[in-house]
Amino acid sequence: MQRTWLKSLWLPTAALVAVTAMLGAEDAKPTEPLELRLPAPTLKGTPEDLPIGPNVEPLSDKPRPAFPVPKGVKNVAAGKPVTSSVNPFSGELSQLTDGTKEAFDDDAVEMKKGRQWVQVDLGENVTIYAIALWHDHRYIQVMHDVILQVSNDPEFKSAVTTLFNNDTDNSSGLGVGTDREYFEMRFGKIFDGKAVTGRYVRGYTKGGSLSALNCWQEIEVYALPAK
Repeated sequence: MQRTWLKSLWLPTAALVAVTAMLGAEDAKPTEPLELRLPAPTLKGTPEDLPIGPNVEPLSDKPRPAFPVPKGVKNVAAGKPVTSSVNPFSGELSQLTDGTKEAFDDDAVEMKKGRQWVQVDLGENVTIYAIALWHDHRYIQVMHDVILQVSNDPEFKSAVTTLFNNDTDNSSGLGVGTDREYFEMRFGKIFDGKAVTGRYVRGYTKGGSLSALNCWQEIEVYALPAK
């Protein structure tokens, strides 16, 4: 909706604020809590030596707070093709968008150590409102250097938007992150998509607190068609 005409009208300040708020409410999309299909709890116990510190979120067995998204968003990553920096030595990349994320060895896709990435081709530009990730909730652990990016460039050389980065020392060479590490749980981790438009979603990791290997279970991208 065009709003420039407001500038040409003489209105008292209170009236101008009221009209602007009304137009903003009209443009706003109705929202609802994002509903995730959660896997069953793991039967593995809690390790004694868990990571702690100001850069690690406190461990909690409670569901994550409700995350509002526009009504009508869908998981546009379901069944979409996945590529990666290296071939996994366990599992298939197609498992990352197959909807299965149980705490079983057969549902885990494992790659060698070092900074590695996986990437989903959504097939078209979409407006992203939330991304949900499960790296490896077979065990309570944190994954290091979790970086989540969106782009229209499959090579991620241009037009890259970083949605999350907890690499606080830039050891992965993609910039210093300000986000905190978090524990892998059955609830997954929901990232704000910030209404970014893009076709490709790429996630990085650099091992975890229990193993130097990289592991992924599922990627879900909740979006609407781009305007």
